[in-house]
Amino acid sequence: MVDVDGVLVHGRPEDGRHWSTSLEADLGISAEDLHWEFFAVHWGDIIIGRAMLTDRLPLALQMIAPHLTVDQLINYWFTKDTRLDEKLLRDLMQLRSSGFQLHLATNQEHLRAKYLLDELGLAKHFDSIQYSAQIGAKKPELEFFRAAALRTSLSPDEILLIDDVAENIEAAKEAGWRAVLWTAEKPIYEIIKDLV
Repeated sequence: MVDVDGVLVHGRPEDGRHWSTSLEADLGISAEDLHWEFFAVHWGDIIIGRAMLTDRLPLALQMIAPHLTVDQLINYWFTKDTRLDEKLLRDLMQLRSSGFQLHLATNQEHLRAKYLLDELGLAKHFDSIQYSAQIGAKKPELEFFRAAALRTSLSPDEILLIDDVAENIEAAKEAGWRAVLWTAEKPIYEIIKDLV
C-alpha cells in the first residue's frame, strides 16, 4: 500500500513546489484565501465523501474569485500537482513484476482519485486505489485501514504501508499492518528486504 502525496507525487511538475505556489499570479486567486474559505471550511467533508468538490468549491469561489469557474481551478490544481517520483515508480514496478500486489492508499476526493488513475496513468501500475472519499474515513483513522484491507481481501499482516506521515504509520501498525515512514533515503526494495 503506497501513499500518493508526499511519496509518489510531489507538487508541480516543473519544480516540485506546492501546486498553489503561483496560483495568484496565474489565476488571480490568493492561496491563503482559498485555504481559509475553502479548505479550512469544506475539505473535512469532501475528503471523506460527505460532500462533493464540485458542490462546495463554487461557494468559496463566489466569495474570493468570482471570475474563476470551478473547472478552471480544478484543472489548474490537478495538472499542477503531478510530479511523479519516477525512480520510486520504477522500483515499485520491479516489485510488482516479482509477484507483489501494489495498491494506492491515500486521502483523496473522488475527482482527483480518478485523475490520478486515468490522466496520470497510475491505473496501469497499481492493482487498486483505496482512498478516503470512497471509504468514508481518512488516514490516520483506524477505519481507513480496516476498510482498505477488507476491500483488497488482504489480511492486515500481509500489508506494508509506505507513507510520509508518522501518524499514519502508527495508525497502520495499530491496525495490524506493517508500515514504514518514507524518506526516500533507501530504495523501496531495500526496505522490503529489511522487513522480510
